[in-house]
Amino acid sequence: MLEIKNLHVKIESKEILHGINLTIPDGEVHALLGSNGSGKTTLMMTIMGYPEYEVTKGEIIINGNDILDLDITERAKLGIGISQQKPPTIKGVKLRQILDFFIESNSKRKEYIDIMVEKFNMDKFLDRDINSGLSCGEIKRSELFQVMVSLPKFLMLDEPDSGIDPEQLAIIGGVINECLRIKDHRGPTIKRNTSLIITHLGNILDYVHVDCAHLLLDGSIRCNGNAMIMLNQIKKAGYEYCIRCQKLTQDNFEKEELKC
Repeated sequence: MLEIKNLHVKIESKEILHGINLTIPDGEVHALLGSNGSGKTTLMMTIMGYPEYEVTKGEIIINGNDILDLDITERAKLGIGISQQKPPTIKGVKLRQILDFFIESNSKRKEYIDIMVEKFNMDKFLDRDINSGLSCGEIKRSELFQVMVSLPKFLMLDEPDSGIDPEQLAIIGGVINECLRIKDHRGPTIKRNTSLIITHLGNILDYVHVDCAHLLLDGSIRCNGNAMIMLNQIKKAGYEYCIRCQKLTQDNFEKEELKC
């Protein structure tokens, strides 16, 4: 579904990402771990096509198509969805209007939307301006709900667990799992939509299973592996452990090179 090759990205004159290589197979959910300022959000915004993130080298391929020349709208039409960490308040636009737009574009979606509104108790949000006067947890629910009803094929979630209390986090996890579920009501789900979950704390991974995790440090992916093993080590020793681990690995590699 997603293949990134040697991706370099800069904002203004500063390079933020340095040679990112990342592959997410169709139907897999991956986590991107990293400390604040490591470049996680930059990678997500670049995949989505925000113009201030300038790609200076590399490729971003979705379903075999290089998307670097596509704008945000064109990428969204390919099925790329995004849930931002801090979505804006949109005065004068009601959630109900957003849902009506989806129904107008596909009338068969109405039954599904009605079911999801009831399932996740979204009635109280329908006639309010988007994100206006909502708590952090409610804003994330609303944002994820909008993404869910758009039925994305590849979903990116930016810090869905930040600023959320445990009770809200369980609800957020439920919405995410619904976003990832293939919309086929004939039987149990055996395959999920492809997704990249960006997280600093990793708390959301208690509710959403991921197939693999990647560690982003200083604009480069340094480690790939089992998400819970990596996260447990980070929770014990912090991201400083990862920095020390990487330095030790590099030092050992250089020593082996000198021996050769």
